[in-house]
Amino acid sequence: MGEGQTVHLADDDEDDRMLIKDALQEANPNLTVIEAENGKELIENVKESGDLSETVVLLDMNMPKMNGIEAIQEIRAEPGLSELPAVMMSTSSNPELKKKALAAGANDFIVKPNTFKALLDVAKSILSRFLGKK
Repeated sequence: MGEGQTVHLADDDEDDRMLIKDALQEANPNLTVIEAENGKELIENVKESGDLSETVVLLDMNMPKMNGIEAIQEIRAEPGLSELPAVMMSTSSNPELKKKALAAGANDFIVKPNTFKALLDVAKSILSRFLGKK
């Protein structure tokens, strides 16, 4: 898979997914982004992946079928996936949502930025924090 670095991105909003993917790939052109529309699809994609050593999961809080909290709880319950870095995203800055996400096992919680420049900064930060080397 490319340079081996992968982001599993789950968001039910197609426009958000496209913008986030664009920002991630601008931050690292060699990055593979695997998209999902909901938590169930995300879990299936992650389980079908081979080597997850250079992988981070980026998921929206509110999605149909399986929301972000449920998806992270399922990831944390899987023996081979329990250490997989996962970052929750939301349009809401409600501190209760952040608490719930972190309690469910998210490594971080970010409020979706409203400009592409800010989104690019967030993408760079996530990649350097969880995937380190480029």
